[in-house]
Amino acid sequence: MAADPAPAAQDTYEGGLRRVARVVLLDPQDRILLLHGHEPDDPTDDWWFTPGGGVEGDETREQAALRELAEETGITEVELGPVLWRRRCSFPFAGRRWDQDEWYYLARTAQTVTAATALTELERRSVAGARWWTCPELARAHETVYPTRLAELLHTLLDEGPPAGPVTLDTEIV
Repeated sequence: MAADPAPAAQDTYEGGLRRVARVVLLDPQDRILLLHGHEPDDPTDDWWFTPGGGVEGDETREQAALRELAEETGITEVELGPVLWRRRCSFPFAGRRWDQDEWYYLARTAQTVTAATALTELERRSVAGARWWTCPELARAHETVYPTRLAELLHTLLDEGPPAGPVTLDTEIV
C-alpha cells in the first residue's frame, strides 16, 4: 500500500497532529512541480507529491512553505500566493503513522531547474527526484499522486483561478 507524501519532515516527528505547509508550484507554462517519493526500504512503493513539510519552532506556515521549497528543490525565486486547499491526512510511512494538517499554498516561479539542497536523512532515503507536470499529463498519470484529486484540483485552479478562500479537501486515511 502506498503511503502519503514522504514527510519533508524532521526525522524527530513523534506523533500528534503535525502542522504542514505544502506548495503548489507553477512555472510560466502552468506546469506543477511534484516530488517522487517512496518508502525508504522499498523504492517500488512510490508516489508523487507536492513539495513541503512540517512547521518548525515558531515559524509561520508561509515561512515553512518557503523553507521547505528551498530545501527540497533549491527554488527560492517564488511568489507565494494564497492558501488554496486544506487537508487532514493520516498514513503509514517509514515505520510509523503520520497525522497531518496540510495547507497548500499557490506559488509561481520562472526558476525551473531543481536541486535538493538540504534534505533530512529520511528524505535522502525516500525522495527520488522531481518533475514538472502539465495538467493533461497529471490527468493521464497511472502513478499514485497526493492529494488524490490533484489533477482535478489543478484543472479547476488553472481554469478558474484561486478560490476566494481555502477549500477543505476530504480527509485521506491510508
